Amino acid sequence: MANKDGHRRFGNVRKLPSGRFQTRYPGPDGRIRSAPKTFATKRDAERALTLIEGQMISGEWTDPERSKVKLGDYAAKWIEQRQKLRPRTRELYAWLLRKHIAPHLGAVALGQLSTPMIRDWLSALADAGVSATSRAKAYRLLRAVLMTAVDEDKILTRNPCRVRGAGTEDAPERPTLTVAQVFELAERVGVRPVGNIRKLDSGEFRLRYQVKGGTMRRFPQTFATRPEAEHVLWKMAEDGHADVIQDDRLRAFILLAAFASLRWGEITALRQCDLDLTNQTVRVRGAYVERANGEMILGPTKSKAGMRTVSIPAAIVPHLVAHMNKYVRPDADALVFAGIKGGPLRRSGFNKLTRWSYVANALGVPNLHFHDLRHTGNTLAADMGVSLRNLMARMGHDNERAALRYQHRSAKGDRAIADGLDALVQAEQNEGGDEDDDGSAGALVPVA
Repeated sequence: MANKDGHRRFGNVRKLPSGRFQTRYPGPDGRIRSAPKTFATKRDAERALTLIEGQMISGEWTDPERSKVKLGDYAAKWIEQRQKLRPRTRELYAWLLRKHIAPHLGAVALGQLSTPMIRDWLSALADAGVSATSRAKAYRLLRAVLMTAVDEDKILTRNPCRVRGAGTEDAPERPTLTVAQVFELAERVGVRPVGNIRKLDSGEFRLRYQVKGGTMRRFPQTFATRPEAEHVLWKMAEDGHADVIQDDRLRAFILLAAFASLRWGEITALRQCDLDLTNQTVRVRGAYVERANGEMILGPTKSKAGMRTVSIPAAIVPHLVAHMNKYVRPDADALVFAGIKGGPLRRSGFNKLTRWSYVANALGVPNLHFHDLRHTGNTLAADMGVSLRNLMARMGHDNERAALRYQHRSAKGDRAIADGLDALVQAEQNEGGDEDDDGSAGALVPVA
């Protein structure tokens, strides 16, 4: 803005030898700065100074020097400074930055990022075959990083991550098991076919299997790979052509995960003192996290709401009692579900021990994940028609979004409410009626 004598009171404009105009102005710290670009006319330069002055007055001004920091450096620092991130989340963010963000945008200055540039980045990821789920996760991370640059660090005036729907994952509906399938799965995870696979000098693999009665036989064909031989062995066991052994070590593990809606880290962290089989409850106090380097860390639950006491069905208590008597040490701090060597149960060890993919195929649910047991338990709870608050408490969630998804999905819960209302109406009608009344006195008839 200019004073009466024609001189500006904020900043100045000078003409460069090129004929273009440059603006200079003092920042809030008193240091003189130049605008990052020049202008074709003096009027354009003065208008830019007026806008900058207005931004400073309103507190929306950002230092153009700070906006020169590279996105890759800023995002790496952002991840490092988030002290409350869980170890696996921190590793996921670092991997997303290294794999999907930095190769495309890491060298770009924050101030140069734009929505079209973000859109081009997402298109490049899609063209490279990156899944929709990974693209959505990378976009959400980038959006969170740049929101900090806007709201807290005041480096940007607005977040360029404004691509509609880019952070939404259209994940397929996860399978929900029936109660009968949960019990069948609990039995199947302990079934092992009896046989062995040996690599021949030719590089092929030979399969030997045990038939009912204990006789070992050699399969007539050889196989190019070990997985092919394993597939045939498990198929023979499923068809009854190969003998099996039964191990009940993980039966209670499956039942408790499903019917108490526990996460992997929560159930693997349970101690003997956390189970109260008399009152039929399980107490969740912490969770194990397995880092990418294999380190097992016992930490807090996913959220404060994750620390909870969950009631369990009486029907699975005998299975838990049998498990505790057979596999759990007597001391109160002993792990309820430990690995073969006594340490925390690892996902890799679980999958190897159970041959999960074969078990899921035999169950008729080939894309079943372990987390779908929790999904099943949550769905069954929602089908009971319980309140949103009770469902959140059981699931260990401190926000309503996840619980609402289950309540909206539960047609059985809605049917239970309707049946309950019907029972109230029927009771009211029976109470107000006359036993000798055939109902004709209260019937509605057309009136001419």
